[in-house]
Amino acid sequence: MNYKFKTKPYAHQLKALEMSWNKEVFAYFMEMGTGKSKVLLDNISMLYDKGKINGALIIAPKGVYKNWFDSEIPTHLVDHIQKKAVLWQALINQKQQAKLDSLFKPEVDLHILIMNVEAFSTKKGVEFASRFLDSHSTLMAIDESTTIKNPGAKRTKAIVSLGKQAKYRRILTGSPVTKSPLDLYKQCEFLDIWLLGHQSYFSFRTRYASMRTANFNGRSVQIVVGYKNLAELSEKIKPFSYRVLKDDC
Repeated sequence: MNYKFKTKPYAHQLKALEMSWNKEVFAYFMEMGTGKSKVLLDNISMLYDKGKINGALIIAPKGVYKNWFDSEIPTHLVDHIQKKAVLWQALINQKQQAKLDSLFKPEVDLHILIMNVEAFSTKKGVEFASRFLDSHSTLMAIDESTTIKNPGAKRTKAIVSLGKQAKYRRILTGSPVTKSPLDLYKQCEFLDIWLLGHQSYFSFRTRYASMRTANFNGRSVQIVVGYKNLAELSEKIKPFSYRVLKDDC
């Protein structure tokens, strides 16, 4: 791959880029310590240089998202790209508002908005992200994407819906499955609802989970008692994902 990186990629990072850089959707299933943040920032750099995007929306957990602003972007984003990066804050004062407003000035700089996933439980956060996406050709990425695994969560619904406004979508996580294979559904739906061949969580659950009826306080509910067809599910995610374990590096 002929690209002038700021920091030299390892072989597994280069392979991840070769597989994904020009794809509309992709999943980096790369364990902590394998450099998935660098891969994403190199991907953003390459798409910007090709004129494919002029904005990036990076969503990460509350304890992580500031690290993108303070460390990851300064370390890995190539120097020749003029950028304007802004960190979302829940309490917006006049100074912060000016920074946010700067993302909408007509200019050639790459505009980067970094938001914590909790912001998408608020109307203010969702509306601002939507405005940013509408104003740019954007790559939208979710770091630690298991934060949107819960199909009933308000922030999950908001992020999946907003993803439709992005030109490119990426998810990043070391462990796409935390408790059950059903964790995959919403993460993949954010990328593209057609990837897994199911347009609803319930049809997906029927295919890959064994259920039984249980009664709680007079209420009849369906509970998961096991999983099935997992080899099939594994094959389905291979075309749009790349798995890296730390022990393999």
